[in-house]
Amino acid sequence: MRLVGDNVEMGIYPLPKALEKAEELELDLVEISPKAQPPVCKIIDYKKFLYEQKKREKAMKAKATKVIVKEIRFGPQTDDHDYEFKKRHAEKFLKDGAKLKAYVFFKGRSIVYKDQGEILLLRLAQELEEFGKVEQMPKLEGKRMTMFIAPKNTKK
Repeated sequence: MRLVGDNVEMGIYPLPKALEKAEELELDLVEISPKAQPPVCKIIDYKKFLYEQKKREKAMKAKATKVIVKEIRFGPQTDDHDYEFKKRHAEKFLKDGAKLKAYVFFKGRSIVYKDQGEILLLRLAQELEEFGKVEQMPKLEGKRMTMFIAPKNTKK
């Protein structure tokens, strides 16, 4: 097997010799790539290696941005006052950097007002144009007509 690592003379060694070298340094012999010809092993402190790997993963996870999705629900015949109220909430969500999922829920026979629901969502998209851009146009899925709006980057 090919042996690599710190304080080790790199080269090809038989398994007993590699184990002996690892024991001599009071470290572990870890197989890195078993499919290579010959297999590659490294002499390292395995516990320390696992600790550092966990630390790296945690740092990567902390750097990853979390997408928050806020929902706003309308009915096909939502009144103007209710619409304005919900629109103000939508503005706030987009300003805070959250994605917006606006949907019209059709109850019972109100499904016959699909066009009203679509008009409502398109009106919302048009009025929120300065705060976000439409990611998905209104689409009917079962009893819901859904539309996604992503926030515009306000950082300068």
